[in-house]
Amino acid sequence: MELAKRIDVAMGRQPVDLLLKNGQLINVFSGSIHPASVAIHEGRIAGFGDYDAVEVVDLKRRFIAPGFIDGHLHLESSMLAIPEFAKNVVPLGTTTVVADPHEIANVLGLIGIRYILESSEGLPLRVFIMFPSCVPATPFETSGAELTHREMELYKDHERVLGLAEMMNYPGVLFTEPEVLAKIMVFRDRVKDGHAPNLTGKELCAYIAAGIGSDHECTRLEEAREKLQMGMHIMIREGSAAQNLDTLLPLVNEYNSRNCFFVTDDLDPHDILAKGHINSIVKSAVNKGLDPLRAIQMATINTASYFGLKGLGAILPGYTADILVIDDLKDMRVSAVYNAGRLVAEQGKLIVSSQAVTPIELPGSMNVYWQKVSDLSIKDQGKKVNVIQVVPGQILTKRVLEQPLVVDGLVVADTARDILKIAVIERHRGTGNFSVGLIRGFGLKRGAIVCTVAHDSHNIIVVGVNDGDMLAAAQAVVQMKGGMAVVDEGLVIAGLPLPIAGLMSDRSIGEVQDGLEQVVEAARKLGCTLDHPFATLSFMALTPIPELKLTDQGLFDSVNFTFISLFQE
Repeated sequence: MELAKRIDVAMGRQPVDLLLKNGQLINVFSGSIHPASVAIHEGRIAGFGDYDAVEVVDLKRRFIAPGFIDGHLHLESSMLAIPEFAKNVVPLGTTTVVADPHEIANVLGLIGIRYILESSEGLPLRVFIMFPSCVPATPFETSGAELTHREMELYKDHERVLGLAEMMNYPGVLFTEPEVLAKIMVFRDRVKDGHAPNLTGKELCAYIAAGIGSDHECTRLEEAREKLQMGMHIMIREGSAAQNLDTLLPLVNEYNSRNCFFVTDDLDPHDILAKGHINSIVKSAVNKGLDPLRAIQMATINTASYFGLKGLGAILPGYTADILVIDDLKDMRVSAVYNAGRLVAEQGKLIVSSQAVTPIELPGSMNVYWQKVSDLSIKDQGKKVNVIQVVPGQILTKRVLEQPLVVDGLVVADTARDILKIAVIERHRGTGNFSVGLIRGFGLKRGAIVCTVAHDSHNIIVVGVNDGDMLAAAQAVVQMKGGMAVVDEGLVIAGLPLPIAGLMSDRSIGEVQDGLEQVVEAARKLGCTLDHPFATLSFMALTPIPELKLTDQGLFDSVNFTFISLFQE
């Protein structure tokens, strides 16, 4: 809208497109809730009060709030294509997300980032991204791509690229690695997110001095308080795998709340369907005693301000009309959602198309050199073995020494002691890299389970009782172009295809949820004792998390940051 026209409309000299009448405005700028009618024209807020309008909606004293913003998530971790993700979160009040496409970038590099940007065009959901900072995440596994500061230069000026995504390589910052510093310098005048669990003291000072502005990894109140005192914005995370709201909410008060905001990082289909999205975090915070207005500020203007999203996060003249109509502030029940002044969702249902511009066609992401990956046996060396010990409900593991079960000179699974075999098989470059180890905590009595979601490089990861079922499981997910599967006696008894980079489905959220339930139930029938076996499995190759993990390059000691032998040295 031309400036003169915008002024004329605000003055009431010509009718507006829409008047939301008789509402209670949640004003996140003034920190107040007051009666208001909101005039909207050509996608923007024209003003407050009585206006002649083409369309008038009487809100009957319901609340008017800005659309919710998720400040940090990985869209791939929802396992949903972005249009399907939008279809399910927009009716819950999420109108904007800030995504880190770290997962798909580790598989497909720049092509993956282009896919995220293009497949989110034209949706009733605004998708901004932070450019992934760590692809590959570490040099200790084989990923599908490498993104240096030179690739970042190509995207730094894209209108939907806001800055540098979570800098997981904080040792690289502290030890001034040239490539790490070059990446920071590409976005020197832009926002840069952090990822620094338990960093403190001078190391934290140095990390922040490098320009890192936020952290979503705080798991202790004291940790969050120190980071806040040093000027960091605290992302309070409440997702499926990591839930920090209870711990961190006591940090928030009237003086510092503007520097805190909510993120999901990440929610799976089950939790989106059962609980909700950002609306669920706001509701939980209010039920735990946080003032509703402050909670909504932490889901809107605080996030927008941190990322420099001008015109978003508030309902003010000139701002984009991303608006929620909320029936009740305690239940945070969203009855209507407007995207740039257009009604896009009503009573929990999307009422517009969620089809995006046709995205670029992705190359295949399953490239295994089977001639080298044909023997998962472990020859006995007459020593104790290092075993990965799963910690239920956690992504960290323990390192334990055990006497192995040996049959005909080979170390085999010992179901009586719940010691199973685990393998990671490289699937990006056809290198033939693979490694085999031992793991305790899955409880399988027979068969194997496999997944191509394996943070951070997303190679094939499989746990099983025998080599035949493990190989059959790995071959099954290659045939389905990525996904999850359960195999018993060489047969696939359940599977969930994830053909988009081996990470995401092209099916509806209901179908994905059903498929996930089927593979979990099949794993339980084979004896698995974990509540979330595939989520747990997906983190068993994540080397930055202690104590012991397995990659395609070998068994990794995440405490001393070095590869170790399977056998006691």
